[in-house]
Amino acid sequence: MKSSSCKQLRYLTKMRSLWGVLVFTILLEKETLGQEQCGSQAGGALCPGSLCCSQYGFCGSTPEYCNNGCQSQCSLPSGGGTVGALISQTQFNEILKHRSDTNCQGGFYTYAAFISAANSFSGFATSGDTNTRKRELAAFLAQTSQETTGGWPSAPDGPYAWGYCFIQEHGTPGTYCQASAQWPCAVGKKYYGRGPIQISWNYNYGQAGKVIGINLINNPDIVATDPTISFKTALWFWMTPQSPKPSCHNVIIGQWAPSSADTAAGRVPGYGVITNIINGGIECGQGSNDKVASRIGFYRRYCSLLGVTPGGNLDCYNQRPFG
Repeated sequence: MKSSSCKQLRYLTKMRSLWGVLVFTILLEKETLGQEQCGSQAGGALCPGSLCCSQYGFCGSTPEYCNNGCQSQCSLPSGGGTVGALISQTQFNEILKHRSDTNCQGGFYTYAAFISAANSFSGFATSGDTNTRKRELAAFLAQTSQETTGGWPSAPDGPYAWGYCFIQEHGTPGTYCQASAQWPCAVGKKYYGRGPIQISWNYNYGQAGKVIGINLINNPDIVATDPTISFKTALWFWMTPQSPKPSCHNVIIGQWAPSSADTAAGRVPGYGVITNIINGGIECGQGSNDKVASRIGFYRRYCSLLGVTPGGNLDCYNQRPFG
């Protein structure tokens, strides 16, 4: 009996010790997680130190953070390298062949600015195998080429050699100001489309600026005067999910799994759903149309120049826009 009592006492003591460690660990984790929020729960912020942003808006580097539902910087084990190793200046010049043409706002979008901006977003064109990385590069440049195109059907070298022709929205654009307590519009400033992705609206300028460390609410014009910042705003949009939309990055690297609602709406993994993310309300779910076809044309050309197949599901003709 005495021996049995001693064993029970030792067991209870051990359990109390383990329980104390467990409670301490949980409290420590909770405190740590509370300090580093990211993703849609924190205005689209990226994690510091290239950490993954979990589906719940916390930063970490384990599979729990980097796999299912990861929102940004979800690097894959087989990834690596730099964007500059994937595309040379010669290739960049051939892809965006007429960006410096006299008919364009030439000379703004430089290779050096692109590489500098790209290297500041961990995971961009460095996630997955070489073909995955090339597809992401082609997809990003293709979608942004459509946003800035200066081509026409009979243009020299074809319409898909005229991406990155324009810097900002044409005509007399409006203010694009929506009432916001978090991102109030600055007096006299306009938030119309600028840069590769033609970032628009004060709340997008505000969120992008927070991530890249520039006050774009007070100085939106810098997106049209500083090419590196201009590229960074486009990459912020590309890498950041905005619920219910996934990030373009997660789609192209194969890390997005459609929900039942997505499936019912015809939204399937592939380049087409990226078009839906960017401009689905105007271009998708309307059957065949020239704008979607143009996005595909840019993508096919760029994939060919980079030596990679484009994959399937390229259009969004029969996809309903995200809600």
